[in-house]
Amino acid sequence: MSQPATSIRPAGFAQTARQDVWWAQPLLVFIGLSAFLVYATWAGIQGDHYYSGNYLSPFYSPVLFGTYSHRWLSAAEPGWWPEWLRWSPAFLIIWAPAGFRLTCYYYRGAYYKAFWADPPSCTVGEPRKHYRGERSFPLIIQNIHRYFLYLALCFILILGHDVWDALWFADPATGKQVFGIGVGTLVLATNVVLIAGYTFGCHSLRHLVGGYLDRLSEAPVRKQVYSCVSCFNRRHMGWAWPSLFFVAFADLYVRLCSMGIVTDWRIF
Repeated sequence: MSQPATSIRPAGFAQTARQDVWWAQPLLVFIGLSAFLVYATWAGIQGDHYYSGNYLSPFYSPVLFGTYSHRWLSAAEPGWWPEWLRWSPAFLIIWAPAGFRLTCYYYRGAYYKAFWADPPSCTVGEPRKHYRGERSFPLIIQNIHRYFLYLALCFILILGHDVWDALWFADPATGKQVFGIGVGTLVLATNVVLIAGYTFGCHSLRHLVGGYLDRLSEAPVRKQVYSCVSCFNRRHMGWAWPSLFFVAFADLYVRLCSMGIVTDWRIF
């Protein structure tokens, strides 16, 4: 005897048999990501107060064109920059770390739920009838995540060098650079640690170091590296959020120091 067709798909948007507060997590994700996007956009557009002495905001690192003493190229605004577009040194580099997070497997799952309810949560009805996935434009572009990973690894080295610069201060008496540690040094160092923990847990990095091998046991070095990346990967969400908010805090701290609102305390 034939059985009637059944479906576990909820009947309509936000329809579900769940009794818990399933909407709390996507709501918090929406608020958290929105707050970061608003601040990061504002901070990137400013084009000013992005460094204080030997401290450089991670939103602007590396400075290719700008007044920062450790800039890579020139202090002047590039001549090819469009006159109708506001200039900021952040515009030349912020797209790389932003692209890495935007295409991240964890963040994709988070903001798909929070921003366009795809789905809003497990076993909760969506505002659409068909699932398209990431096989067509524009979401197929998410597949370039592995290439943003290569850039993200480079940025860890660059931000690490910024911490090195943050260890050297100008002596008021002699004008020479002397070794020291300030609160800003610790802020920038913590930022690098959090970003490295998030990056080293990347799913694409896990595949790159050994995920494509059939027998990891035959490559002992790869096996150790794969296990290390897997350890970070298991806590990927735990690294993603602190690193996201702390990079904004690091920019805010440098900005407040540059504006004279906060005085950096030298530990020694």
